[in-house]
Amino acid sequence: MISHQSYPETTTPAPPMSTTIQLDPNIDARLEALARATGRSKEFYLKELILQGMEDLEDAYLGALEADRVRRGESSTRSLDAVMQDLGLDC
Repeated sequence: MISHQSYPETTTPAPPMSTTIQLDPNIDARLEALARATGRSKEFYLKELILQGMEDLEDAYLGALEADRVRRGESSTRSLDAVMQDLGLDC
């Protein structure tokens, strides 16, 4: 079964990580225009992009890993009908 990585919760939150990236000038201009038009910061939109992109990357790469595990016989699949039956849903 595929699951997103879970990270241990701590009582003291870690400080935010800072990183630097170089954006294509056209992308930076679009980001700047969006921030100006909406009154939000570029940082807000960059964080949103990273969060959405992370979910897409996890889905794609973890899905591919699970598919490899199934092909090697290390994991199994179940039909939709079997899952629905187990859940008591009408097919």
